[in-house]
Amino acid sequence: MEFNEETSDSPVRAAASVVMLKDGPAGLEVFLIRRHGLSDVLGGAYVFPGGKVDPDDQRADVQACLDAPASSLRAALAEPELDAASAAALYVAALREAFEETGVLYARGAREREATLAAQLLREHRDFALMLARMPLRLEASRLQPWSRWITPRVGAVQRKRFDTRFFLAPVPEGQLPRHDNHEATESVWLTPRAALQQYWEGRIELAPPQILGLAHLARHPSVAAAIAQARLRPPPLVEPEPFDDNGARAVCYPGDMRHPVRERALPGPTRLHYRNRRFEPAGGFEALFADAA
Repeated sequence: MEFNEETSDSPVRAAASVVMLKDGPAGLEVFLIRRHGLSDVLGGAYVFPGGKVDPDDQRADVQACLDAPASSLRAALAEPELDAASAAALYVAALREAFEETGVLYARGAREREATLAAQLLREHRDFALMLARMPLRLEASRLQPWSRWITPRVGAVQRKRFDTRFFLAPVPEGQLPRHDNHEATESVWLTPRAALQQYWEGRIELAPPQILGLAHLARHPSVAAAIAQARLRPPPLVEPEPFDDNGARAVCYPGDMRHPVRERALPGPTRLHYRNRRFEPAGGFEALFADAA
């Protein structure tokens, strides 16, 4: 993972990501996909499925397929400056990207058979809106629990492109199995959050800071229900990383850190990561990812 020292003039693009969860033998598990190595967005890294909002995600006929009104989706995101149509577009983008990248269809009554048929239609027409019209389907926006919002900094990120990404928690629908698409993603895996971070620490997988801190957060919950219940207790926190120089080394701090302009902590775990050995890590080592704030 490279640390970008240059200032990015790229426009900030709205994006959405689904943190897909299930309960496994060792507790809560997270589905991660490995971006294609040639991808210009986190190539080679393991990420939560997601991508940018497309113009079609704003279409009224597409948003009419959601199982919740745009006004309630806007309220759940708790962003007063966001209009209802833009809020609904974020949910559409999250559901669309999850389906395109993993084959999981968050739709009322959908199981593996319906997901397979929808995937076939999407391959034939390459049009999510047309696929929805042909099925037809009621997309389960109500399954998505807003969790956090991350805005890529202009300097000190791991990519030149900038995104304003809303992350949603969602259990995988019963009877469906996610898998990578062998196009945008080349590998996929179910792991407990701690196991994923352990593999990152051992250099077996690459992770970007939103995934590192997100997994550290999820590691504090024993089950999917517990993670979602906690997320419902407050509005999704806004995370705007602040890169800085730490005695000649690069570091990034987050809300709640003494160097960050926002003093209220947004996430549990460390409030800064240091860039060492071509990776991001907390000053206290691996276990500091799971330590509670003083």
